[in-house]
Amino acid sequence: MLVLFSSGCLTSITGGVVSPVVPEIVIQMQLDPRWAGMLVSMHCLTIAVFSPALGILADRIGELKVLIPSLISYCVFGISGAFMPGFLPLLLSRALLGIASGGIAVASIGIISNMYEGDERFRVLGYASSIFSITSIFFPLLGGLLGAVNWQYAFYLYALSLPVTLFAALLLHEQPQKRSKSGQFLPRNNRKLIKNLQNPGNVTLFLALGLTSAIFYIVIIYAPLHFKATIGADTLLNGMIVASRAVGAAVISAFSASQLAKNIGAAHAMPFGFVVMAISLVTIPHIEQIQLIFLLAIMFGIGFGIVMPNLYNSLAQTNPPGVRSSILAVGNGASYLGQFLSPVLLGGVWKYGGVNVFYIGAAISIFTAILTLKQKNVLRN
Repeated sequence: MLVLFSSGCLTSITGGVVSPVVPEIVIQMQLDPRWAGMLVSMHCLTIAVFSPALGILADRIGELKVLIPSLISYCVFGISGAFMPGFLPLLLSRALLGIASGGIAVASIGIISNMYEGDERFRVLGYASSIFSITSIFFPLLGGLLGAVNWQYAFYLYALSLPVTLFAALLLHEQPQKRSKSGQFLPRNNRKLIKNLQNPGNVTLFLALGLTSAIFYIVIIYAPLHFKATIGADTLLNGMIVASRAVGAAVISAFSASQLAKNIGAAHAMPFGFVVMAISLVTIPHIEQIQLIFLLAIMFGIGFGIVMPNLYNSLAQTNPPGVRSSILAVGNGASYLGQFLSPVLLGGVWKYGGVNVFYIGAAISIFTAILTLKQKNVLRN
């Protein structure tokens, strides 16, 4: 379980490692601020595009056979970003890193989801979300600290996938796959996958995951740029602000998200989380005191920590094991597609409208709250 959690942690820091140094990269490479966010979110596009195929592959050949090569590729493509001579080569390395990260996410979440059922799975997913959040506390700090010396040093943190690869190869064992006599997976699994993909409840959850991640990346990308412009935040301070959002997410995911969902139902817990996120977003443009900035960051993390475990558990709960890795992979792809589209669609808003990007994020959050609230029959515990 620790190996799987460690693998999942790598996917949670793919963008957070470089987020604090983006302002420095913009200066060094003389980038247009409108497209600077692409460096943080490019991996999200390739995760979104390749995750469904990787999920199907994991269901067919086994999650472990997807996990190990992905961990190795994660190290290679991650570190290579430090040596790219310009914007387009750096963007390409981020795209390849995304494919590797998608393979890690699909395999690790698939293994965890198939190991547990019911309330036990919800608790494990909550622990996983908490650990991922705790990891995202430290790695933006490390990225900011290393970036204060040289922005390229932040990319070296991707080498941490190598020890995870070693332990995964030594300690994880492939679960037997259900095959027909011909050695192929049963055709009915393909029909079942198509049927589940078309299920309105799953479509709602995919959309909610995409919108949640788009909201999250508004904070990850534009809050550092905003605070650099308004209070002169350097890479270390921006790293601390980015990381502090994970504090609330870590605490709520580990100790309260499952209990809250059990008490009031996932269909009510998720809208509550979205409203908390919206309140923190609309407040960002109006504060400059460091203490209040950190408080709002924690508040945003609490809302995010309520929403994400409920969304993934709802997907796992409403889909059978035979197609669960594939469905979760599509959900993971939807999540990362939202992260990618966030700066693509909102980059112009930031360039010409500044803080209006945070108000748009709050509006999206309220819309998603209403969307999940109307799906009580699908999202109930």
